[in-house]
Amino acid sequence: MQSQPPPRPTDLVIFGGTGDLSMRKLLPSLYLLDRDGHLEERTRVVAASRNGLTDADLRDKADAAIRGHNAVQVVEPEVMRRFLGRLSHVTIDVGGDHAGWADLANALTPGHDRVFYLAVPPMISGSLCRGLRDADLVTPESRVVMEKPLGRDLASSQEINDEVGAVFDESRIYRIDHYLGKETVQNLLVLRFANVLLEPLWNSRWIDHVQITVAETVGVGGRRGYYETSGAMRDMVQNHLLQLLCLTAMEPPSAYDRDAVRDEKLKVLRALRPLTGESVAEHTVRGRYTSGTVRGEEVLGYLDEAGGPAVSDTETFVALKAEVANWRWSGVPFYLRTGKRMSHARSEIVVRFKDVPHTIFPGAASLPGAGALVIRLQPDEGIHLTMPAKVPGAGTLRLRPVPLELSFADTFATRSPEAYERLLRDVLAGDPTLFIRRDEVEAAWSWVDPIIRAWDELGPAPEPYPAGGPGPEGARRLVGSTGRTWHEEENPR
Repeated sequence: MQSQPPPRPTDLVIFGGTGDLSMRKLLPSLYLLDRDGHLEERTRVVAASRNGLTDADLRDKADAAIRGHNAVQVVEPEVMRRFLGRLSHVTIDVGGDHAGWADLANALTPGHDRVFYLAVPPMISGSLCRGLRDADLVTPESRVVMEKPLGRDLASSQEINDEVGAVFDESRIYRIDHYLGKETVQNLLVLRFANVLLEPLWNSRWIDHVQITVAETVGVGGRRGYYETSGAMRDMVQNHLLQLLCLTAMEPPSAYDRDAVRDEKLKVLRALRPLTGESVAEHTVRGRYTSGTVRGEEVLGYLDEAGGPAVSDTETFVALKAEVANWRWSGVPFYLRTGKRMSHARSEIVVRFKDVPHTIFPGAASLPGAGALVIRLQPDEGIHLTMPAKVPGAGTLRLRPVPLELSFADTFATRSPEAYERLLRDVLAGDPTLFIRRDEVEAAWSWVDPIIRAWDELGPAPEPYPAGGPGPEGARRLVGSTGRTWHEEENPR
């Protein structure tokens, strides 16, 4: 992989700079980058919001947020002093008067790179970018970072992208998906394309199926209002899960660079066999959690949580069967699954290899759990390969699946950077390789939109599942109809 250039002095402006994302993720990640020497000494961070804070107020909030972050185990006083000294606040109301834009202009340093991070609802991205342009704050080298979800469907996504694209060139737009910043996701590319052992097996001849799971124990919490406009399909499948599918299924790129990787991901999205009409009922399952017990805690069902209607068709769980219609993957099902209030929190990709064509060992052909490569994104990032081995002892020859384990924490004896750390560093370095291009976003929506329309037109309503369980029974039927099982059923915890 190419090395990044040394950091340049940058003014990073975070719109929504006092909000939840900024305090939970962005500012702690920037502190960690500063601690590890990845921020140029003249780089400044400007938090722009409507809150009317002083610089001292902002620094107090940032100090508390950083100290409470789970990756910041020990605060180094000198680093904290230096980082807080980089922070300032500008009060700005996008729809209000122009005084805030002038204040923002005064807060920027001539000659610095400018990065505008839109930690705000996507529907106001266009007006924010127009405000930056009208205030003459956009330089040819300026970059803008956008958070998902980029719209609710293809049409609204195109509208947002058109508005932002009228101000910033496509090469200057960084659409963030924090899953692409995870260490294991990047190691997936190394595992495939720097490894002569696995890549020859990475096709329909040797792979039976692939499972991609992002399961959460949390519910929607105070985001019920947002979730009513999103649901699991828009919130997770359209971006996170499809991006993981792309990295799993893509062809080898010509190089690890800004366009070669994204070109290959786009080909995967365009090769997805469409799901429309009746095929949606056959190949998709959606569910919604009811009250239950999660890790010993009694929790409310989705419809009982505040902030939304008592009657709703919004799903908190999706499982679907996808197919990449090309030579490499023809006939290999990709099972995608995500849900809230599940029994365990985990994000993983499971590549299930086919059984050997002929076995000389009785019982080996149906050995549960053998022949699976598990790429764990969280928790405990690592790679786990199970293969059959003989159980020691004389007498009857018995086989058991055993793991070959790579734990990143144990192997490298170092902390894996937070996803936002890596992605913020890439933004500051001007490296868009791990960010999503507009044509990728639109290809993903083009595949997802017909599924959502079929749900709206044909139903059925989301299948209820108790919080703290494995999800709706329909998800088990989805894989069970072809004699397969979900990975955790073969390998119970």
